[in-house]
Amino acid sequence: MTIALGVLAPVLSLLWLAFGSGLGHWARLVRDVLPQAALDTAVLLAGVGLLVLLIGTGCAWLVSTCDFPGRGVLHWALLLPLAMPTYIVAFAYLDLLHPLGPVQGALRWLLGFDSPRQFRLPDLRSMPGAIFVLGFVLYPYVYMTARAMFMTQPAHLMEAARSLGESRAGAFFRVALPLARPALAVGLSLALLETLNDIGASEFLGIRTLTVAVYTTWITRSDLAGAAQIASAMLLVVIALVLLERHGRRRQRFGSAQRMRAIQPRRLHGTAAWLASAAAALPVLVGFAAPALHLVWETVKRLRQGNGISGALIDSLLNTLGVAAGVTVVAVAAGLVVAWAIRAQGSTHDGARWQGRAATLGYAVPGTVLAIGLLTPALAADAALATLIGHPGLPLMGAGVVLVVACAIRFLAMPVGGIEAGLARIPPALEQAARLLGENTGGTLRRVHLPLLRPAIAASALLVFVDAMKELPATLLLRPANFDTLATRLYAEAARGTYEEGAIAALAIVVAGLLPVVLLARHGLSEATA
Repeated sequence: MTIALGVLAPVLSLLWLAFGSGLGHWARLVRDVLPQAALDTAVLLAGVGLLVLLIGTGCAWLVSTCDFPGRGVLHWALLLPLAMPTYIVAFAYLDLLHPLGPVQGALRWLLGFDSPRQFRLPDLRSMPGAIFVLGFVLYPYVYMTARAMFMTQPAHLMEAARSLGESRAGAFFRVALPLARPALAVGLSLALLETLNDIGASEFLGIRTLTVAVYTTWITRSDLAGAAQIASAMLLVVIALVLLERHGRRRQRFGSAQRMRAIQPRRLHGTAAWLASAAAALPVLVGFAAPALHLVWETVKRLRQGNGISGALIDSLLNTLGVAAGVTVVAVAAGLVVAWAIRAQGSTHDGARWQGRAATLGYAVPGTVLAIGLLTPALAADAALATLIGHPGLPLMGAGVVLVVACAIRFLAMPVGGIEAGLARIPPALEQAARLLGENTGGTLRRVHLPLLRPAIAASALLVFVDAMKELPATLLLRPANFDTLATRLYAEAARGTYEEGAIAALAIVVAGLLPVVLLARHGLSEATA
């Protein structure tokens, strides 16, 4: 209960701050800020949503139902863009597609042009550019959920549709796609929530979304009340996305197909096979390989020039590891408490269900919204603590405690879900046997459940640690003074246009991000072959 209320506290604080600051701010925001920011956000969400649906669903259907060269690799490689934070891909493509960059230079050489004045590609700093970058990074959310659904759909449904005269395309649109709608709704909502949370890519590419408006209103204009009001408007978008996901899954009830014959991949030959390989490889190339190779090249070039790893970069790395470790400990401990409480009360108990939903709400709330909501209670706690210890200042903010709490709230859903799934696999008979042998609740948890939960806890800790390393919005707003993580250092270098300085930081984040993707790919492959 305490953890659930702690997660809800920033949202309640945000609403109090937004609606307690008078109507003057609202009038100015409605007139000057919200219309353009809301329009840009809506267009970006619509464009990214359409692109991730097309790429994710198409690739999932292709690798699930067709056999072509490279399918065994692309089956898991299509998950690799998950290792690339959106702001890093935008950072890389701004350099790659710069008028004086390697891509446009090569095109001008091939076409016989001498300068950017004679030939140049459309500017990436635009709404289409932002949709392109975010869509090719976030499509794996739809790909994962759609592939899982397609791989478990019974083959006889498609065969029945074909026997009734439907073409392969017709059977897909009239049978497979409607059955996959709940999975698509889940993947789409996750991708759109990540789009709404993004701040780096949108700002780099010149798109003034609601998230960017919150940051600039607070940091640039020092208008906390105005930032809180914009963040409240973002909450409406979050609620709409959650309702979209719930609406997509309403009244969806399908029988289990685990014991039915799954769809067997159809072998493609000749041109069709190579076209399928190219189509499935394109998202991996655009969303992961090209920006990752560019970062490797820039890092190697910088090191060869004698510009080694600076002390400031080492400090940023240590800060990142420290924050990520703190977030991991807090989030996993809180997740264990919540999952254990749900287990003890029963998952069907109304109180347990409410606490579980409230505790995992943070993942749906963008980092900027959490940061604004946490600021007021954090400042009050800092003032009380400073008075208590007799030392003026901001002891909690200055020590990074507030940043750790914000990230722990944001990523709490991961350990709650992972540990709850691990507990569900532990037979109740083991717990009952321990209690019969005289163990109390704490002893049963320590001697029975924790040893069996080690894989789930380790996987959850890894996911939280890596996501905390990549977190940018909350870190930008709540970090202590003169405190940089790899993400904020990269953001600063990109804002200054010194891309070569940020390549090493970006590459370090990508390498860390590969760890959970490899884990996810191995888990998915093991389930597929089980």
